[in-house]
Formats: sequence, C-alpha cells, structure tokens
Amino acid sequence: MATTDCRRHPNRPGPALPRPPFRSPLGERIRHEICADCWRDWLRHQTLLINHYGLDPRRADAREFLYGQVKAVLFDEGEAAEIDTSGRGTIGPPGG
Repeated sequence: MATTDCRRHPNRPGPALPRPPFRSPLGERIRHEICADCWRDWLRHQTLLINHYGLDPRRADAREFLYGQVKAVLFDEGEAAEIDTSGRGTIGPPGG
C-alpha cells in the first residue's frame, strides 16, 4: 500500500488516496498532501456540516462553502465553521 506524508500529522506517514477526490487543483493538492485516514475524517466532518447547516451540495454556494471548509480544516487556510449543537433544530448557512 502506498503511503503519503500527511500534513495533518507530519511525523507519521498515512495511506495515500488512490486518486484525487475532485477533478481540480484542490483535488490534486488533497491527494498529494492528505492521507486517506484524514480524508475519511473530513468526510465525516463534511456530513456534520451539511446536516447542521442544511446544505444542498448540488447548489454552487453550498459547494463553495464546503470547498472553503476543506481548505480551513485540512490546510489551516481560513476559518473553520463551528457546529453549534446548542441551536438544535435550526438550520441555515453560517451568517445567513
């Protein structure tokens, strides 16, 4: 199994992603800098974001929000959105 030097835990190589998760420069960057274990963790976090904020990933604004969160969470570029469980039962994008 191929491994990669994951930027999220630089002292421990992790399993490499077999292919980029997106057909874009961001997908290539993820494939080269993030291990499969961290990507799996991101997918769980992404599900929480989608459910918490009531996002529809088919909408361009929701996808842009999620791409921004990929950069914030995996690459420490930008601010990661909070998942406030005290507002149970309310949905909507941050700031909206």
